[in-house]
Amino acid sequence: MKEKDSFIIGRIKSFKYALVGVFKLITTEHSIMAQCSLGLIAVILGFYFDISATEWMLQILAIGLVLSIEGLNTAVEKIADFIHPDFNHKIGFIKDIAAGAVTFAALAALAVGALIYLPKIFL
Repeated sequence: MKEKDSFIIGRIKSFKYALVGVFKLITTEHSIMAQCSLGLIAVILGFYFDISATEWMLQILAIGLVLSIEGLNTAVEKIADFIHPDFNHKIGFIKDIAAGAVTFAALAALAVGALIYLPKIFL
């Protein structure tokens, strides 16, 4: 019985650490603040245009994708800066690749937003 209790307590602790990470991202990282603001605008637009359940699912997935990849990008940048605080071409290359991943996610989210909202705005 004790193993089951320790598993559950471990999951609760893991969730607590995850929430601390979310709070740190939202309160300290300007890129996350910007992406959260854009996500909030998308949610407001979703209510305004009364989008369908499928559109909500796609929008939520797009917002979650961008925020997740942005969080991973931030982690990569923090680790890279910790390992090599001075300018280094190899570290710069790694950070550029991580930023490129965010760009892919943001472009995909932009496409989802365009597919959902452009017909509602212009038709």
